[in-house]
Amino acid sequence: FFLYCCLKSQLPIMKRRNFVQNSVLAGASLLTTGLLKTDPAAAAEITSPDTGKPFHLNYGIHDGMFKNHAGDDFIDQIKFAYDQGFRSIEDNGMAHRPVDQQKRIGDTLAKLGMAMGVFVQPGLGNDSNLLASGKADYLDKFIASCKEAVEVAKRINGKLVTVVPGDFVRNLPIGVQTGNVIEAIKKGTAIIEPHGLVMVLEPLSDNPDLFLRTPDQAYAICKAVGSPSCKILYDMYHVQRNQGNIIPTLDWVYDEIGYYQIGDNPGRKEPGTGEVNYKNIFKHIYDKGYRGVLGMEHGTAGAGKEGELALIKAYREADSFI
Repeated sequence: FFLYCCLKSQLPIMKRRNFVQNSVLAGASLLTTGLLKTDPAAAAEITSPDTGKPFHLNYGIHDGMFKNHAGDDFIDQIKFAYDQGFRSIEDNGMAHRPVDQQKRIGDTLAKLGMAMGVFVQPGLGNDSNLLASGKADYLDKFIASCKEAVEVAKRINGKLVTVVPGDFVRNLPIGVQTGNVIEAIKKGTAIIEPHGLVMVLEPLSDNPDLFLRTPDQAYAICKAVGSPSCKILYDMYHVQRNQGNIIPTLDWVYDEIGYYQIGDNPGRKEPGTGEVNYKNIFKHIYDKGYRGVLGMEHGTAGAGKEGELALIKAYREADSFI
């Protein structure tokens, strides 16, 4: 009995010793991932055995998502994200960055073998892009924006551009508005299709004035346009807010989906912080054969470095469907 008590009293010490040894080994293994290129202090903090391992799906980070570990420079954040296993980015404001910065980002992605997701088509806002109105001045602005998007895409080796048709026009029947949007998108795809670009139409939930709100509505427009350069941006945060039923709706419109975006609800933060079962959804998307980019268009639930580490952990968990 005396010997048992002695051994029992040593167990916490032994466990602490094993923990320290394991932590040191995990930290040492990170030296081979290239993590120290961006933030040496982070090597002691990220000790997951999956660190640096690519995910099953291709999640695209946003500017600012890892600024506490990598600093404010988006290129340093991209390198840090690569070291954590991410292989893509998306950047809504890419078109507004200086040309030399666009080129540097494109060069960085090429060197790392990373993909570029969507950027928002330049100069278009919900209240300044009333394609549903059929008015010539809005159409002219849209056409000019398509031409500018081609030049931005060349600098970053991008293929996907987000388009929101704008607000609902209350003095026109919905069928007429839909026809106006279809005709505008046809003219836009005629510009970008020869360059291999894809315009992805995004149904939104931000306010009730928006013309495009549901994936089935976008599906009808894509079918009418009839171009491989017109597809749906399936943002699961907005789908959940507008109607839910994410997986069945995804199946109904799957052949016209060109891109996905992620965000849990409520809160629009990383998977696992809300009501959406992203592990099941990611498995469903993977099983259907999609291997393109899924944009991480959401905030971070936690603050500082701890919040960023929690975000990485959340994606590791949601991505563990295999």
